[in-house]
Amino acid sequence: MKFKRIFLVVMDSVGIGAAKDADQFGDEGTNTIKHALESIHARLPHFEEMGLNNLLNNINEPTIAYYTKAEEISNGKDTLTGHLEMMGIETKIPFKTFTETGFPNELIEELSKRTGKGILGNCNASGTEIIERLGKEHMETGNIIVYTSADSVLQIAAHEEILPLKELYHICEIARELTLKEEWKVGRIIARPFVGTPGNFTRTPNRHDYALDPVKPTVLDSLKNNEYDVISIGKIADIFNNCGITESIKTKDNLDGMEIILKTMQKEFTGLCFANLNDFDSKYGHRRNPVGYAEALQTLDAYVPKFIEALKDDDLLLFTADHGNDPTYKGTDHTRENVPVFIYYKGIQTPRGLPTLKTFASLGATIADNFNVEMPTIGESFLGYLK
Repeated sequence: MKFKRIFLVVMDSVGIGAAKDADQFGDEGTNTIKHALESIHARLPHFEEMGLNNLLNNINEPTIAYYTKAEEISNGKDTLTGHLEMMGIETKIPFKTFTETGFPNELIEELSKRTGKGILGNCNASGTEIIERLGKEHMETGNIIVYTSADSVLQIAAHEEILPLKELYHICEIARELTLKEEWKVGRIIARPFVGTPGNFTRTPNRHDYALDPVKPTVLDSLKNNEYDVISIGKIADIFNNCGITESIKTKDNLDGMEIILKTMQKEFTGLCFANLNDFDSKYGHRRNPVGYAEALQTLDAYVPKFIEALKDDDLLLFTADHGNDPTYKGTDHTRENVPVFIYYKGIQTPRGLPTLKTFASLGATIADNFNVEMPTIGESFLGYLK
C-alpha cells in the first residue's frame, strides 16, 4: 500500500475539451472550464500550478502535480455513467431518457394511482423554472410536480410545507419501483424539495437520489469487502445506491462539501474518501451561467492550498470530473468532453504530464491497485508513475 488514504474529488461537469467522439453527441467545440474562465477572464492559480494551463494550451510548464486528461468509453455523458465508469463499469447501452416526450401516460397514471396524487408538468424542464411555473398550483392542489431533463432522470418536486419530506421520499420510492420496468427504466429518481412563496421559491439541500444498483460490483465494493473505509461526501452514495459505501455525509452545496472534505482529512481512516461537488453542474452548467461557473471554480481553487496543507505524508489527492457541461454551449444538456485529472501527494519527486487515460476507469484501477484489492475489468493503473 503506497497511500493509506486517497481523496478523490469529482468536480461535477468540469470538462476540459470536446472528446474525440463529441460529434456523435452534437458537442463539437465544447470546453467547459476554458469557456467558463474566459467569460470573466478568470484564472485559477492553484490549478495552474497543478498543470491546468498545460492541459488547456498543450504546453509543458513546470508543475507541482502530475496531470493528464481522461477519456470516456461509456455510451453517455451523464453523472451516473461517468461515476460508474470511474469505478469500473462501462455503460454500453445508455439509460433511457424521456426528454422529447415526457413520461408515458401509463407510467404517470400508475404513479398517480399508487401515490394518490395528481401530477403536474410531465415535461423536460429546468428545475428552478418549473417550480416557478407550477409551484403555486402545487401549493393550492397538493399535486406533485414531475419532470425530466436531458439526463435519464425522473424528478419530483414538492414544497416542504405542503408535502413533508418523509412523504416526498416515499413517493420517490414508489416511482423507483415503477421505473424498474424495462421500458421505463431511468437511471435515477430525484426528490427535489423546495420552500418559499410564489415568485420566491428556492430548492433546499434535502435532495435525495434513488439510483439503480450498479450492474456488477465496483471498486467501492472491493474496498468495502476488504474492510477498507469508503467515505461518501455529497451525492456519491446516492449515485451508487449505497453499494460499497461505509459512511455517507450529505452536503448543502460546494462550500459545505469542501469544508467536509477538510474535516474528513482530520479523521483517522484507511481507504477512500470519494466526494462530489455538484454546484458546477446543477447551478451553473445546466442554467448556462458561465460567470457563476467561473466564480465557483475560483472558490474551489482557493481551497486547493487548504487541501494540500491538510494532507498527511501517506495521502493521495485526486481531482477529476464526470462529464462536461459547457455553460456557453447551446441547450441545457451535458457535453461530451474529456475530463482533467490532477494528482498530488507530499514528497512528489517528478511532477509532470502523464499519458492520456483511455477510460475514466483508470482512476478506479489505480485506487484498487494501491489497496491491493480486485482490479476492475477496464482501466489501467497509473500508480507506477507516482514517484
